[in-house]
Amino acid sequence: MSADLTDSSDEDSAADEHGRRRLGMALVLISTVQLMVVLDATIVTIALPRLRTDLGFAPENVSWVLTSYSVAFGGLLLLGGRLGDLVGRRRVFVLGSALFAVASLLGGVATNPGWMIVSRGLQGVGAAMAAPAALALISTTFPAGPQRNRAMGVYAAMSGLGSTVGLLLGGVLTELSWRLTFLINVPLGIAVALLAPRFLAESNPKRGSFDLVGALAATVGLVSLVYGFTHASGGTAGGGSRWSEPETMIALGAGVLFLVVFILVERRSIGPLLPLHILRERTRATSYFAMLIVAAAMYSFFLYLSQYAQDVMDYSALQTGIAFLPFAVFMMGASQLASSLVSRFDPRWVAGSGALLGAAGMYWYSMLQADSTYWANLFPPMIVAATGFALMFISLTLTAVHGVDANEQGVTSAVLNSMQQVGGALGIAVLSTIGVRELLDKQAELLGGAPPPSSEGATPQQDRFYEIAFTAGATQAFLVVSVMLLATALVVVFGLRIKRAELSTDGGGSTGGSHGDGRPDDSGAVEHDSAAERGE
Repeated sequence: MSADLTDSSDEDSAADEHGRRRLGMALVLISTVQLMVVLDATIVTIALPRLRTDLGFAPENVSWVLTSYSVAFGGLLLLGGRLGDLVGRRRVFVLGSALFAVASLLGGVATNPGWMIVSRGLQGVGAAMAAPAALALISTTFPAGPQRNRAMGVYAAMSGLGSTVGLLLGGVLTELSWRLTFLINVPLGIAVALLAPRFLAESNPKRGSFDLVGALAATVGLVSLVYGFTHASGGTAGGGSRWSEPETMIALGAGVLFLVVFILVERRSIGPLLPLHILRERTRATSYFAMLIVAAAMYSFFLYLSQYAQDVMDYSALQTGIAFLPFAVFMMGASQLASSLVSRFDPRWVAGSGALLGAAGMYWYSMLQADSTYWANLFPPMIVAATGFALMFISLTLTAVHGVDANEQGVTSAVLNSMQQVGGALGIAVLSTIGVRELLDKQAELLGGAPPPSSEGATPQQDRFYEIAFTAGATQAFLVVSVMLLATALVVVFGLRIKRAELSTDGGGSTGGSHGDGRPDDSGAVEHDSAAERGE
């Protein structure tokens, strides 16, 4: 009898150990994909100068390496979540990871700008499929309680560390070859795709509509706007700006038209990707708008400062990655400060103060010269800007999801994430137009109207002229970012109505898991299946 009890106990212990290993491996797979998706937005930033030279990018087109990824990611993020709901989250997770790996391989072997831009867009599509499925799979795979909480904590850590790891890893890999910043994703993505069916549970597919028309209208509209802004800057061979050219006007007009179509489609859709009624609440709409501007400012900051460090200060890629470390450290510290401040002051004052600090940091950067130094001119404003961005991110995230019904908590967060990607893409497009135009005009002035030489055939004096011209373009962009953040400070101070006491007692959170697009799952939440059910 005692022998039977011992055998049964051993079997239970072995089963528990097997279950823990399975959950541990599941968390590794989910965290790996989340880390890849987040860091890929910054890892390539460090590689841009070398990538630009090797592939022959014109100055006005190099921003597409970043915007093509962000547009595809942000534009299709909600569709990726809906796809997971309808066909199975694990299936979409596997397909997204595999597509991300294939797109990374294409980017790693790219030989021209067009090839690179297409591969980055495909990476964004893969990310839009894998990222929302990864979050939803935590709820599907891990039981509620401490295990799911720990998994969510690791997931959040990967999201927070992704940008920092991207900058450092980008520096290390670019020292060897910029192609490694893409190729490193290939074995990781393939391994995840192969192992996921063994360790991740599949969700039950649900009935519903994809709203493919809405997703395509939004994405095409964003691509058109990005193209229009980028084309407007002019080119090295085309003289002045192209704002009045038909191609620019058609692209911008088409972008606006497609976004209007998207809104009309969402209004009429039975199961919209973006329930428009969530934008009617003033605090939430203000939070979304402010997050759009904050993302535009931060992405542009990374773009211009990383190129300034390498092109003007002659930093190596690794030195550039290390140079950004204080930004990451102070942003993490300021995030803790922000969490404390929002419990003592109304969010509008915390976010408004953050916007003012960000504006001050960007204005400080607008005074850079071609002979500026790191400790005197780059480090101090970096600390100011990092603190400001952290205060804005934390407070705006809290106000964006405040007071949301349990069945819409997830979609509200998903829209916030989309705003970050879209804001980054549009911000880089607009600010690159401003910066590149100033760069080209200043370079033409210094060269006396002569065409700029190739990087291989430039004399030391011509190289110096480029450094001065790039600095002029970067500082112009930083000045515009400063004005944008000043305006954002006014918007959040007057637009965020929520008080500190309300935020601390908000009971709108969901107790259930979430769908891929952020909507709660079946564990205690009700889906918003139609506009009619919401009273629209």
